[in-house]
Amino acid sequence: MTVMTSAIHDALLIIDVQNDFLPGGALGVPNGDHVIAPINRLSGLPFRCVIASQDWHPPEHISFDAMGGPWPSHCVRGTPGVELAQTLDQTRIRHIVRKGTSPAHDSYSAFCDDGGMTTGLAALLGGLDVRRVFIAGLALDFCVAATALDARRAGFEAIVVMDACRPVHRIWEATQTSLQKAGVEILHTSSLTDVTMP
Repeated sequence: MTVMTSAIHDALLIIDVQNDFLPGGALGVPNGDHVIAPINRLSGLPFRCVIASQDWHPPEHISFDAMGGPWPSHCVRGTPGVELAQTLDQTRIRHIVRKGTSPAHDSYSAFCDDGGMTTGLAALLGGLDVRRVFIAGLALDFCVAATALDARRAGFEAIVVMDACRPVHRIWEATQTSLQKAGVEILHTSSLTDVTMP
């Protein structure tokens, strides 16, 4: 099956391709740097817009292990780890949404900030008449999956581009099942026009 992207109704969402999530970062995703080349190719396809998300945490964020959370300190605003990867082609990124900005709440989805507050992503996409989102980035079994599920809840068609993502955990079948049950489509770049596998 071949899927053609649309410059009228499609958006590419690049999720959290930040230094701290790359190998050697504070919370490095295994082979996380392998998403960059396919994402750079994806961003060259005709999309209505390309939007990136960033974890943007205060130093005392609730998700950090020092605060009783599950993760080491990562993506702290004002540090190099919060920045988008240098090798990520940022020339086509038109908007950046930030999440995890309050110390007392956490959210994995690019649609929601702390405590259920919106990042404005749904309104931004709606204002651009976007109807379908292609989602890539880090990590597949956390922020990518949460973003895809929220995209469906917000009424968008959602496609996760598998080879442009990497998971934290090797086994993530339960997450894949929940995505498919929610109507999220799972494709590879080889299914998209004008994109070839490395």
